[in-house]
Amino acid sequence: MHSNIPALDPPAARPRRVCVFAASSARIPARYTDAARDFGHGLARAGITVVFGGGSHGCMGALADGVLAANGRLVGIMPVFMREREWAHPGVREWVWTEDLSERQREMLKGTDALVTLPGGCGTLEEVAEVLTLKRLGLFHGRIILANQHGFWDPLVSWLDRCIAEGFMEPGHRHLWTVTPDVTGTLRALGIAIDAETGP
Repeated sequence: MHSNIPALDPPAARPRRVCVFAASSARIPARYTDAARDFGHGLARAGITVVFGGGSHGCMGALADGVLAANGRLVGIMPVFMREREWAHPGVREWVWTEDLSERQREMLKGTDALVTLPGGCGTLEEVAEVLTLKRLGLFHGRIILANQHGFWDPLVSWLDRCIAEGFMEPGHRHLWTVTPDVTGTLRALGIAIDAETGP
């Protein structure tokens, strides 16, 4: 799948605050959680504040582990009912507690310069679909990046392309999102230089 917006060179393109949507399932393959951990580590090393859903499992938990391992700033945003079910990551020190998922989404986007969507299930899909709509309506101005590890988001990108081809969306809407192939590509799209020897 194509990457339809070229990555900008650092430091001009580097955001200060990145929101990350990701899976919370503990059953997904390790290749996804390993990548999420590396991504969180790379963001933290670049001095970027990471905002996420606050979970302790799956890509969400691995992302947090990577940020914390690099002593980065991590903000967890979670509905109270999830905290009561003990889904909150124990290493997070900075929290925003919300009444429901809709409020959570609004809080996650506040002050966000870019949104990255890692592989995930229906909850992740719902979240990124809403932000694509918000950007289409001019209500969200940050970049939207689909981290397409192992071609995970290929079906979504194909569907978006079909929406454009058949007139459900305008051709210019293709610039609403960027597709990146892996962790390194996603960091570069955010304007973060990668050391080839040490990685993120």
